[in-house]
Amino acid sequence: MELSLRILLILLTLICLLGGANILIKGAGYFLPKETPTPTILDNLIRFLSGIYFGLGFLLLWVTVNIHSIQEIIYFIGITVVFSGLGRLYSRIKVGAAGKYFDIIMVVEILIGITLIAMEFFRLP
Repeated sequence: MELSLRILLILLTLICLLGGANILIKGAGYFLPKETPTPTILDNLIRFLSGIYFGLGFLLLWVTVNIHSIQEIIYFIGITVVFSGLGRLYSRIKVGAAGKYFDIIMVVEILIGITLIAMEFFRLP
């Protein structure tokens, strides 16, 4: 069970480090049409949030390495992942679907978060 938990955590670590770095480097301008100037407040906010996303990768790496001596933090990581998927669901409800790829990611995030919580709940001390 612990190996499965580590594999999920490593997967989440890679997603956070790669996804966070990608958005941190590109900024908000990447998502706008070329002829549209990038609003400074939007770019600042996007890079701030991607920095948190990137930083979470290091927390996940630490948790993966120290999984034998920690327990409760796994619940918070699971909740964070579930809420990331729920954020995508809320976006889909408010402004529409971003595409099939993002719908799949949304479902996977919710399922991975719930799986982490369940695996930690049933993990033997």
